[in-house]
Amino acid sequence: MATDWRKAGKRFAAHSDDKDPLLGLINLFDASMVLVVAMLLALISKGSMAEVAARLSQQDVTIVTNPGKPDMEMIIKRGQKIEKLKATGETGKGKGERLGTAYRMDSGEVIYVPEGGKP
Repeated sequence: MATDWRKAGKRFAAHSDDKDPLLGLINLFDASMVLVVAMLLALISKGSMAEVAARLSQQDVTIVTNPGKPDMEMIIKRGQKIEKLKATGETGKGKGERLGTAYRMDSGEVIYVPEGGKP
C-alpha cells in the first residue's frame, strides 16, 4: 500500500504549483513591504518626537489644550520649570486703578481714552 501513496503523491506534485519559481519571490516581496512600512512609520514617529523634544528643550513654550472649554488647561515651560494650570471658570481679579477705556472703531482701529487725566 505504501507504493500507492507514493505514486499518488508524485501525481499530485506534478500538477501542483510548487515548481513555480516566482512563489518564493512573492512571499519575499510581501515580507519586505511590511518591513518597509514599519520602518517608515518608525522613522516618522521618531523624527517628529525628536524635533519636538529639541524645540521644547531650547525655548520657553506655552501649550493650551481645549481652548475656551471648561476643561481647558495651560502648560507653561520656562527654562527647566514646567507649570500646569487648569481653568476654574472664575473671572480674573487684580489690584489697581482703572486707567481708561479702549474702543474699537468700524475700521478696526483701536482708540484709548484715558479717564480723569488731562485732555
